[in-house]
Amino acid sequence: MAYIEGSHHVTLSVGGAQEDVDFHVKTLGMKFIKRTVLFDGSKPIYHLYYSNANGDPSSVVTTFPWAQAGLYGKRGTNQAREVLLSVPEGSLDFWQKRLTEHKVEVENIERFDQRRLAFRHPSGIEYVFVPTVGDEREGFAGNGVPQEHAIHGIHGVGIHVTTPDRMVDFANDTFFSQGRINEDGDLAQFQVGNAKYGNHVELTANISEDQGTWHYGSGTYHHFAWNLDTLKNQDEVKFDIEGAGYTDISELKDRKYFKSVYVRTPGGALFELAVTHEDGGWTCDESPQELGTRFQLPEQFEHRRGEIFEQLEHIDV
Repeated sequence: MAYIEGSHHVTLSVGGAQEDVDFHVKTLGMKFIKRTVLFDGSKPIYHLYYSNANGDPSSVVTTFPWAQAGLYGKRGTNQAREVLLSVPEGSLDFWQKRLTEHKVEVENIERFDQRRLAFRHPSGIEYVFVPTVGDEREGFAGNGVPQEHAIHGIHGVGIHVTTPDRMVDFANDTFFSQGRINEDGDLAQFQVGNAKYGNHVELTANISEDQGTWHYGSGTYHHFAWNLDTLKNQDEVKFDIEGAGYTDISELKDRKYFKSVYVRTPGGALFELAVTHEDGGWTCDESPQELGTRFQLPEQFEHRRGEIFEQLEHIDV
């Protein structure tokens, strides 16, 4: 029987590479686990990876820094928007102080009768810290963030849509919603898949903004990836989605660390159906102790290593 385990990673189109590293590592205290390049197209663009202590599926944030290429996107409706990250209960005062000290504007907000912290990536992408009880994923203790306050991983994804009912129907009928819908004004929240945490979808009814861009471009959320666990299950889920009439779906793509299929949802957000690679995932080309220390390239770009390295922005981790 086909299923979704939970979330896998999020991927964002950001601005500069160094400011992105500084934000995720020096400000948010995440673990830098991989520097490689975008697999699609011929233009060399970094693909940078950050995670919790163990690089668990459902803990990884990845980014494409597009400012060097001069490509910018537009945030709007019918688009994934908010990066929802899970932090330990009781840690918000620590994070409010730390973000402020790092010159990040932070706002206390209330959603679903819960205090949260809202702030932005330097490229403008919206982030939200969500305090979570019983999240067993291990935060990364480092870069000035003690483990008792460190980020557990992904809480979920915030999506802006003009017609939330279409996304709810997709989730309930095709995409393994747990079936419980919470509402808070213009917000609707549900969970997808089997996991206890890291798999929330929050829909904002947004008819005031124009359609956001879907192409690569700084300042926009590119896709949210779900953990399909096995290639057999991934193929079954893809077959079911196509059979339901959602045929804007890709063929299997080998991303070296995971194998993926992409589907455009009726709410505009791009979902990835990911399976961690059977040959080792993040550690297929670096040991756990070496993660993020070497510049990795997919085989089709290896012969251009010198050229690509010279074209990319120098980053200091």
